[in-house]
Amino acid sequence: MLDGGDTLKPFPDLGSALPTGWRRARLDDVVDRASGHTPDQGKPEYWNGGVSWVSLADSAKLDQGYIEETDKQISHLGIRHSSAVLLPPETVILSRDAGVGKSAVLKTEMAVSQHFIAWSCSNKDVLDPWFLYAWMQTQKPFFERMAVGSTIKTIGLPIFKRLTIDFPPLPEQRKIAEILRTWDEALEKLTTLRALNIRRRVWFRTHLFTGKVRLPGFTGEWRVVPLSAVLHEHGSRSTGAEEVFSVSVHKGLVNQIEHLGRSFSAANTDHYNRVLPGDIVYTKSPTGDFPLGIIKQSKIDREVIVSPLYGVFTPQTYALGVIFDALFESPLAARNYLYPLVQKGAKNTIAVTNNQFLEGKLRLPMDPAEQAAIADIANASHAECAGIEAEIEALTRQKRGLMQKLLTGEWRVSQ
Repeated sequence: MLDGGDTLKPFPDLGSALPTGWRRARLDDVVDRASGHTPDQGKPEYWNGGVSWVSLADSAKLDQGYIEETDKQISHLGIRHSSAVLLPPETVILSRDAGVGKSAVLKTEMAVSQHFIAWSCSNKDVLDPWFLYAWMQTQKPFFERMAVGSTIKTIGLPIFKRLTIDFPPLPEQRKIAEILRTWDEALEKLTTLRALNIRRRVWFRTHLFTGKVRLPGFTGEWRVVPLSAVLHEHGSRSTGAEEVFSVSVHKGLVNQIEHLGRSFSAANTDHYNRVLPGDIVYTKSPTGDFPLGIIKQSKIDREVIVSPLYGVFTPQTYALGVIFDALFESPLAARNYLYPLVQKGAKNTIAVTNNQFLEGKLRLPMDPAEQAAIADIANASHAECAGIEAEIEALTRQKRGLMQKLLTGEWRVSQ
């Protein structure tokens, strides 16, 4: 919170009562604050000197909660000539712009660039660094709100001078930090498991789905065929009874109202395309990492409708649809398939007609039994990944709830 009454829930304002045994202090009065600096890029002697230096290149590492190693290193000479500060281990840093409001703890002695602000708990008898880190995490929405700027938003230095913090006795701080670190460790393990699952799915796309590696017991033919040989455009239209769906990069077909909060369909949906369970839907519009559109299989157990701008195709077998869905979840695979098919319009717009979409070729298994076996593996991998995501979301919610209670003193812990 800020002096002057600008508060961020759930932390009490300056006039509110504190839990028994808690203190309220200006943050600068209980920790040492330092601003980051960058040595002269044109001075080679300032660089590669063995001192870890946290820069914008390390911003993604803030998500793991700690910085153990950095992409760049500077020298002690560079530190002296840039007014940078050599920060001790367990210093808490916060990003002022890139990933504004994200924080992390330094695992070793480091310096930071001007994109970060740092707090060192030199007197650890007052404030535990891991408790401070937990508190900083809760303040992220506040820091995001305080960032200003037209193109790049930055948190101004005066804000940090006015920060205040409420904190319990040191033993309770350490207990709270220990509890929250347990959740962090569990989340870190799940995140690692998710990354391994994604790597395995990449292997499936490049080996199993291309026939480079065969499943035991299958020796049937694989053939390079146009998708028109295995996909059929049935052309069914809305009957008026179906729900309107859209296509999401991560969730596939989703109900517009449930996913987007409202329907974006036309008043009359008679011309909308009907999607049967297992159909392949091609969106034909740029979305994030998919500049040429996304390709998904409908996993909905009933018929739905989508915009007439979407292409809708029934696969020869349901299993082939599963394979297409798993293959084209990769932005690179989708681009490699679609790019040769696009036609640029007069205004440099890109379009792929339904017929053109079916002209592209893929190497596919012709044996329905092998298709089904590959699809089973793809479905199992997808289910595993979905389960991991659900666990991550649940633990994240639990940790957020714990922080709400523990860092305000609403729940006390035994010391």
